[in-house]
Amino acid sequence: MWRWLTAGRAKARQAEFAAWNTKVLGSVLARQAYEQGFAAQGSRGPAAPVPLGLTGRLCRQADLEAPWLHHWCDRQAILPLYHRKVWEDCFVLQALWEAGMLAPGRRGLGFAVGAEPLPAVMAAAGVEVLATDLSPRDPRARAWIRAEQHGSSLDTLYRPHLVDRATFDARVRHRDLDMRHVPAELDGQFDFVWSVCSFEHLGSIEAGLEFVRRAMRCLRPGGVAVHTTEFNLDDSGPGLERGPTVLFRRRHLESLFDRLARDGHDPLPMDWEAGDGVLDRFVDLPPYPLQKGWPLAIAPDAPHLKLAVHGCVATSAGLILRAGTER
Repeated sequence: MWRWLTAGRAKARQAEFAAWNTKVLGSVLARQAYEQGFAAQGSRGPAAPVPLGLTGRLCRQADLEAPWLHHWCDRQAILPLYHRKVWEDCFVLQALWEAGMLAPGRRGLGFAVGAEPLPAVMAAAGVEVLATDLSPRDPRARAWIRAEQHGSSLDTLYRPHLVDRATFDARVRHRDLDMRHVPAELDGQFDFVWSVCSFEHLGSIEAGLEFVRRAMRCLRPGGVAVHTTEFNLDDSGPGLERGPTVLFRRRHLESLFDRLARDGHDPLPMDWEAGDGVLDRFVDLPPYPLQKGWPLAIAPDAPHLKLAVHGCVATSAGLILRAGTER
């Protein structure tokens, strides 16, 4: 029995190494694509934002190689690596810019902002921001605090290379907020709201969808909501619909759009294409950079546009929603 367990563990370890080898090879592909594309063009994006006519869409390789995204990477002082988290932040900024929201006098409300650079970028553009996150005293915040992804104060959000401290402090406020219980005092107070991969952590598909509907009430007439979330690319196979993280399917989001339309809002059309680049076909496997215990160094540039989550292939979806003009 002891020898069988040892042999079984050895085979399991070999499978882990095979997955790791795939990850390393993917990292090589991503680095080559980066060097042949963006780096070869001078490692700078356009000086001004690029009009795109952005609507809802899924994360894909072509976006990471596009001038519009490179502009927002420059604005955040980050590289356009093939990672869906880079795509998410740039998607939010592009959508808000196209809607005329990144301008002096606008007011924005961010949910579960964690340690995002977005409030600093918005403040530099003249926007007044209310950044919110779970109270650090809430037991659900513990995992985010350990992962250094929790926004407990303005200091967590300040980026000295993006905006000076006086401007940031004048334009950005922070408060604790539970996305499951958005207070009525925030209703009708903002030109835009946003969240980056947050409402999939509310415990169930239905809880996430209801949050999006509830957040629309925080907007002034004609305001804009921009959200990204975890998306299950298989609409009929294995699912993950309850628990700390859920994966939304196409039918869930289409149901959300129907509900929002009945509420008098205008969801922008959704492009469901997942991309046809070689890195769109790469499914990243654990371990990920924040995970501990792996004996080899994590490849920081491994492509991460698609990933395996409990037997599902997931990516990020971006939603753009316009509030009704009559409230």
